[in-house]
Amino acid sequence: MTEKLFVFGAGYSGQAVASARPAGVDIAGTTRSAAKAEALRAGGIQPCIFDGGLTPEIGAALGEAEHLLVSIAPDEEGDPVLNAARDVIVSSMPKLRWIGYLSTVGVYGDHGGAWVSETAECRPVSQRSKLRLKAEREWQEVGRQTGLPVAIMRLSGIYGPGRNAFVNLQNGTAKRLVKPDQVFNRIHGEDIAGAVWHLGKLAKAGVFNVTDDLPAPPQDVVAYAAKLMGIEPPPEIPFETAELSPMARSFYGENKRVSNAAIKDTGYRFRYPDYRAAFDAMWRAQNWKDGPARSLMRRG
Repeated sequence: MTEKLFVFGAGYSGQAVASARPAGVDIAGTTRSAAKAEALRAGGIQPCIFDGGLTPEIGAALGEAEHLLVSIAPDEEGDPVLNAARDVIVSSMPKLRWIGYLSTVGVYGDHGGAWVSETAECRPVSQRSKLRLKAEREWQEVGRQTGLPVAIMRLSGIYGPGRNAFVNLQNGTAKRLVKPDQVFNRIHGEDIAGAVWHLGKLAKAGVFNVTDDLPAPPQDVVAYAAKLMGIEPPPEIPFETAELSPMARSFYGENKRVSNAAIKDTGYRFRYPDYRAAFDAMWRAQNWKDGPARSLMRRG
């Protein structure tokens, strides 16, 4: 029997999940534009246009779905999926067995470079992270209301084919900003997909950090990619003198090392436990320019 997954927000992460789907799984997913819809269709995803309102097409697809994945960020008006589809999710999805929500490690805020796990205090700094934490709690309430398992997956910095330091070096946008003792975790798109399918198959509920093993200074990541490309890395720039957007600067205001022990305890093993392993693989395969949409088209 064919299983069905519905994805609210078939962007980079959603497409990565779709490109790794097991055999016998049909996927429907939302996008906001007709042009992107055609790309999803070419890759074997049934596209649905979602602009904040629930359409008959989306309602019909939800009614058939066993798994629901949400990859749309909340805004000042709240979670757009819950605003549009809460009643349907609660009362009109008879086959639904599991809900996955893609969140961010930004909900932890700044911990001064200390290690944090899922039990750490959440003290988000940015407004976008505060909205994420609120949305997490609303989805957990949906789980309590329906009795369904809800997995909150807190993602670190997302990268993979089409979105990585190789691309930035090639197009001249790579920078090596240096802020003493600053580290970030990262997560490859294939491991986002792996975590989603793993937790969905187990119908796991709870909060899970989906992140790599190696919190690292961002300038080291750029330098490693440049070494593989055989080029000189860009010069180091002191953080204090760097020209950054307010959003980019806010990322550097949060410093923490994020543990992934909880999801490993469920039996998940990361394909790319750190950026070096991922960069080595992408450089060997020379697929670093490809985004998940191209993988979908090849698979489709």
